[in-house]
Amino acid sequence: MSTEGEPSALIRIIQLFILSTAWGMQIWVTFIAGFVLFRSVSRHTFGLVQSKLFPFYFYTLLGCTFLNLAIFASYHPRELLNTTETIQILLFFISLILTATNASWFSPVTTKIMFKMQEIEREHGLGKEVGPSGQQDAYKLLKEKDAKYQNLRQKFFTFHGLSSLCNLASVICTGVNLACLALHLDSL
Repeated sequence: MSTEGEPSALIRIIQLFILSTAWGMQIWVTFIAGFVLFRSVSRHTFGLVQSKLFPFYFYTLLGCTFLNLAIFASYHPRELLNTTETIQILLFFISLILTATNASWFSPVTTKIMFKMQEIEREHGLGKEVGPSGQQDAYKLLKEKDAKYQNLRQKFFTFHGLSSLCNLASVICTGVNLACLALHLDSL
């Protein structure tokens, strides 16, 4: 059911606030926080922080994206959508699906695998190094010697890569929607 008329100033402010919150959070978590942590804390601490941060990040992003889609859809009846609005609603929906997939599947699976890898690494005295490791040879040797570790590592990088790809696509969707909104500030 679509809402009649133009959105009020309050609704416009709410949507802009929610969309900019999602965008800012995505930029910070994707391009700043990870790189700072990677260079500042031990490898295992980095994994622990991300295991706590990502569920909150993905579920908050999921909520913001859902609210943005709901607000946008309520003021843009399907029958009256122009090309730009159709693209926007599709981007909100794509972002919603990608974020839900990350929140409910990729992130938990990646975290579970990471903790299993960390157990094996601790047994071999690894994981305390900060930043780009000077112990790359030790990790390579562990991978060659321990088939279980090698299997976990392959799964980890597969799920981590898929999660990163989903997140990056969601960042692009949100960025395009924010740009479209900025170009049409007189309406949602």
